[in-house]
Amino acid sequence: MSTRHLPRPLIGWPLLPVPDSTGQMQWPNLEDSVRQSIEVILRTRPGEQLMHPRFGGGLERFVNEPNTLTTARRIRDTVTDSLKQWEQRIIVDNVEVTEHPERPSHFRVLITYRLRRTGAAQQVGLSMTVGG
Repeated sequence: MSTRHLPRPLIGWPLLPVPDSTGQMQWPNLEDSVRQSIEVILRTRPGEQLMHPRFGGGLERFVNEPNTLTTARRIRDTVTDSLKQWEQRIIVDNVEVTEHPERPSHFRVLITYRLRRTGAAQQVGLSMTVGG
């Protein structure tokens, strides 16, 4: 008789609990936990986290890059690859990197994804300064 190993559900440990109005500690819900995780992944430089030297997207390395289409594509690829590798609770649908119309040294990054557990569509956006 063969035992089949079913894949375990993807569960991410929520990040920091936050006290509510009564002072009780509350863990973030799935959507907030994923959103926090995305921010941590993209802000962490590879080599910065002890015991996980490859963890992180390291977006700050683009701060001194010129504001070009090539830089925008590299940012898009970095975001996409980092999230696919480090945040298994989501399916990345699209990463759009556009120049801010009124501030040419700023890029707007819009990440569209779905939660694997619920299929709910989510978006998170961030701005970055380049051309340091």
